[in-house]
Amino acid sequence: MASRLVTLPHPEIDDLFRRFVDDLARRLDDPTRDRNDVVRDTLMGVYHARLNGGPQPGYEALMHDPAVPLSTKAELACLDPRNVTLESEYYAEVDPARFYRNKPLMWLWIMFDRSPLGHNDHLGFLLRAMLAKRIFRSCGDNVRFFRNVEFSFGYNISCGSNTVFHREVFVDDRGEVVIGDNVSMSDYVNIYSHAHDILDINDVSLGRTEIGDGTRLTYHAVVLSGMKVGRDAMVGTMGVVTRDVPDHHINVGIPAKTVKVKDRG
Repeated sequence: MASRLVTLPHPEIDDLFRRFVDDLARRLDDPTRDRNDVVRDTLMGVYHARLNGGPQPGYEALMHDPAVPLSTKAELACLDPRNVTLESEYYAEVDPARFYRNKPLMWLWIMFDRSPLGHNDHLGFLLRAMLAKRIFRSCGDNVRFFRNVEFSFGYNISCGSNTVFHREVFVDDRGEVVIGDNVSMSDYVNIYSHAHDILDINDVSLGRTEIGDGTRLTYHAVVLSGMKVGRDAMVGTMGVVTRDVPDHHINVGIPAKTVKVKDRG
């Protein structure tokens, strides 16, 4: 997608951000370290930095200090991914081994986005792209994630290159989701890969949902489980995809129907 090239006015700050992300990636990939500890300590630095009063006491010291209020200890405990639960880990089809490897990274993504740092798009692009390459089944290059993008498991998502996830996009990968190159997902897009039987809510079916190269999913569009949105297609605002969208078609409405075919001749 065409966009302005935005740079920071001070190159040393850009270098600082890159060193922060690179160092974090190195520690997350270190087989001798527990990813939960790395994330907990990183979030301690983000949420509880202390520069003028001496070194910040460590997590264990604060948790065992009787002077620290219980409310503060509860907040500190929630910085450790082991002490929180996410909605998706309650799903019956979760693969525990794969999910719990991803969970610390998912919690870091969520808590980073809710911190003051998460509102800095420049830093956020670097950090989220690094995490996506470790969470998703595959993730291409130059993928941009704006704030508050969420997904179910992560390990069932394949994403191409030069794709953009705008704010509040949700990708349900309880089944499988394949997203191509040069895709644009506008704010509040929802993509699903599971469905419930209309009579029995406990009867869940999993699908493979595909978003083709060059597709545009515009504001609040919804793609239901098992659907395929073709190459260079577009789903209009609030459109709900209940059937496949052919290549180059523009679909709008509920359910989404073709209103125009792009002239690519």
